[in-house]
Amino acid sequence: MKALHVITGLGAGGAEQQLRLLLRHLPVRCDVVTLTNPGTVADGLRADGVSVRDLAMNGNRDLTAVPRLARLIRRGGYDLVHTHLYRACVYGRVAARIAGTPAVATEHSLGRAEIEGRPLTRGTRALYLRTERFGAATVAVSPTVAGRLRDWGVPAARIHTVPNGIDAAAFRFDPDRRRATRAALRVPGDAFVVGGVGRLVPGKRFDVLVRAVAALPDAWLVLAGDGPQAGPLREFAARLGVTGRVRLLGECGTGDGPYGVPGLLCAMDAFVSTSREESFGLAVVEALAAGLPVVHGPCPAVDDLPAGQAPGTVRIGRQESGAGLTRELTAALRHLTVSRPRRLPPPPAVDHYAITSSSRRLMDVYAHALDSAPSTGRTHP
Repeated sequence: MKALHVITGLGAGGAEQQLRLLLRHLPVRCDVVTLTNPGTVADGLRADGVSVRDLAMNGNRDLTAVPRLARLIRRGGYDLVHTHLYRACVYGRVAARIAGTPAVATEHSLGRAEIEGRPLTRGTRALYLRTERFGAATVAVSPTVAGRLRDWGVPAARIHTVPNGIDAAAFRFDPDRRRATRAALRVPGDAFVVGGVGRLVPGKRFDVLVRAVAALPDAWLVLAGDGPQAGPLREFAARLGVTGRVRLLGECGTGDGPYGVPGLLCAMDAFVSTSREESFGLAVVEALAAGLPVVHGPCPAVDDLPAGQAPGTVRIGRQESGAGLTRELTAALRHLTVSRPRRLPPPPAVDHYAITSSSRRLMDVYAHALDSAPSTGRTHP
């Protein structure tokens, strides 16, 4: 089988990193097309031996992307097209239909009121639903997202839940890596370090995390990620007088260096996710694999599991207001600064989200899509 993955962009986001990891484990020949922004993940994919092409789409309304993508699908002789993220799903499913190739779409970032960090509008949803029917299947990364798709009106028979996955071994705690990363960050070896990972956008509510750390004189903060809130967060930390205890690192990859996420997790003592809503919560699972206690808001990766699968997690968010949430988070972190918990063994949730399991489940979806597609005369191993 030969598959083409179409994604909106390849900056260092969760969906983009998940695609790269998935391609390492899928027993399928795969190429990648990015509609725009061939960023650091494109470089990583090429280093893995994956062919990556940039369609150089000129804005959201560049309708020439559809025939260009359809020609690329035809000429490549692909058996299947797999789309990722909103714009790629809309344009990619239409192009796949024109090319006569079955399509599968993964819905990575669908919230109750946002999609990929932007407000959901009636037009956004209508366009999504109109093009969704052109595909053979839609993959939800969590039961929560599957429920949202059903609420939208996507037929339940077309929805397949395949959770995001991680390579747990990559995040295993290493005390030598911890020392090296703290030295690179200029963080004292005995400091209590709170961390977060994610795009710096308002919906992640990292300002709440900055405020909570400011209220804890012995705590330091390390944030990995970039986005439009980077400047405002720096200014906010300066106004609170905590610039010396805050490290805003910008875009960080998954490599082994001191600024790779595995090393940063080793350097932390607690992980926090303050997102208003999540479709999955991949960074939380990575933190659990590193043995960290986790304080989190809405997180389907944890919330959708049976009780007891993620010990070491503390759920916050009973207070919706910024001040109430800050007090709740500050209290949870203050308790951790006093108790100083040791590294925990990775909980059952980590095994549940193994990338090998996710790849097998996705192959089942591919088989379903190919079996339900009109015959083209090809055989599909």
